[in-house]
Amino acid sequence: MTQIDQAGAIREGEELDVAVVDRFMKNAIPGLQGEIQIHQYPGGASNLTYQVDYGDRSFVLRRPPFGKIAKSAHDMLREARVMKALKPVYPYVPEIVAICDDHEVLGCDFYVMERLKGVILRQDFPKGLNLDEADTRKLCLSVIDRLVELHQVDAKSAGLDSLGKGAGYVQRQIGGWSDRFRKSRTEDVGDFEEVMTWLHDKMPDDVAQCVIHNDYRFDNVVLNPDNPFEVIGVLDWEMATIGDPLMDLGNSLAYWIQADDEPQMQILRRQPTHQPGMLTRQEVVDYYLERSGLKIASFDFYEVYGLFRLAVIIQQIYYRYFHGQTKDKRFAGFGMAANYLEQRCQRLIRESSL
Repeated sequence: MTQIDQAGAIREGEELDVAVVDRFMKNAIPGLQGEIQIHQYPGGASNLTYQVDYGDRSFVLRRPPFGKIAKSAHDMLREARVMKALKPVYPYVPEIVAICDDHEVLGCDFYVMERLKGVILRQDFPKGLNLDEADTRKLCLSVIDRLVELHQVDAKSAGLDSLGKGAGYVQRQIGGWSDRFRKSRTEDVGDFEEVMTWLHDKMPDDVAQCVIHNDYRFDNVVLNPDNPFEVIGVLDWEMATIGDPLMDLGNSLAYWIQADDEPQMQILRRQPTHQPGMLTRQEVVDYYLERSGLKIASFDFYEVYGLFRLAVIIQQIYYRYFHGQTKDKRFAGFGMAANYLEQRCQRLIRESSL
C-alpha cells in the first residue's frame, strides 16, 4: 500500500488553541471522545489546513491565514456551503461535519470536514508509489477525467446555479485579476501591462457556464492508497464558482510543469507532472477537449491567463511578506517568481498566432 498523506509539525505563528478546538469539536460532533492531537498539512499559502485526531477518528480543520487578509478572500463559510451542496452530485467532495461563524472560538470563520485517508501527490511520488510510464499515464488520465466530470455536474440540481454571476465570466476574470495585480504590485516586480493588455484585447466569449474548481491540481486530489488510479477525493473548494471550463483548465495548466520546462519553471513545480508517462500540457488540452466535446481553434489565451492568474496569486502573497504582514520565509522569493511568470507570458504572447 502506498504511503497515506499525513500532516506534520505546526508552523511557528500558526498554532491553534488546543483546548478551544477540543471543546468546539466535542460540542459539535456527537459522541466524540478522547484526547485531541493537532498537526498541520504542508502548503497552506492560502487557507491553513490542520489534521485533528481523536484516536482512530480523524478530521480536517480549515481556517484563513493569520494576519491581515484581503476582504473578499478566504470565505470559509462560502467554501463549506459549496461543498455541502456539491457532495450529493459529485461524490469526491469530503463531508462537512461542523461549521463555525463564531469568532469568539478561533477569531475567524472555519469549518471541519471528514479526513479522507489516501495518497496526495505533491512535488514527487510518495514512497511506495512505484509506477511505470503506462501506469503514470493511466493515473494522469483519471485525474483529468474527474475535472471533466465536475464540469458536467448539473449546477441547478445541486442548487449552485446562483453561485456565479452569469455570462461574461471571462471578461470579469481578466478585469478582476488585472485589478488585483495593480493593487498588490510591489516596487521590485514588473508591471505586467503588456500581458494585461493582450489578455483584454484577445478575450473570447465564454464557451460554457458550469461548476468550476479554480484550483484543480494533483495536490488537491486524494487517491485510493490501494488503487492509485481511483480518485476518492477532491479538496480545496475555496475558489469554486460557476464559470468557463476552459478558464478552469488554464488555471490547472499553470501548475503543470513538464520535464522539458526551463529551470526557472522547474523551481515552481509542486506536483509530479514531470514524471515519465505524465501528459504534456498540449496532451492535457487535447485529451480534455476530446472528453468534453468542446472545440476551440487555440488554447493560447487560456494558457497565458492561467500563468497571469498564478502570478497575481503569488504577488498577493508576496505583498504581505514585502510589507511585513507575514514573516513566513517561504514567501521571500515570490517576487522573483512573479517576474519570471511575466517573462514567460510575454514569450507565449510573442509566439501566439492570436
